[in-house]
Amino acid sequence: MLQYCYDDIGVKMTKTIMSIRELTRNGNMFNKYDYIDIEDKKSKDYKGVFVSAKYANLVKKFLEEQILKEKQNKLNKLMKFAGTIEVDDDFKTKDAKEIRKMMAEDKYSE
Repeated sequence: MLQYCYDDIGVKMTKTIMSIRELTRNGNMFNKYDYIDIEDKKSKDYKGVFVSAKYANLVKKFLEEQILKEKQNKLNKLMKFAGTIEVDDDFKTKDAKEIRKMMAEDKYSE
């Protein structure tokens, strides 16, 4: 089923919807379409998209930028809390193993 869609600047792109089985049986579909939506034909679940080679670098660049933005947002959220916790003087010079030992001794000595 051939469909046309238009991008932001009005360029017509060819696309189709097919199942993974159809795609594996007919590999030359990559040459016919700009992108192919993949869906499960029985349940109509959307599985993903295949992009033709001429748009692959653009898609990769876009995805890398999006992933970088998401990671930076997560880091920014974490950095709001960095340095806000005060550590007791008892724990400043000890490593994690020593701290766990001290906590266990305090807990079970009572």
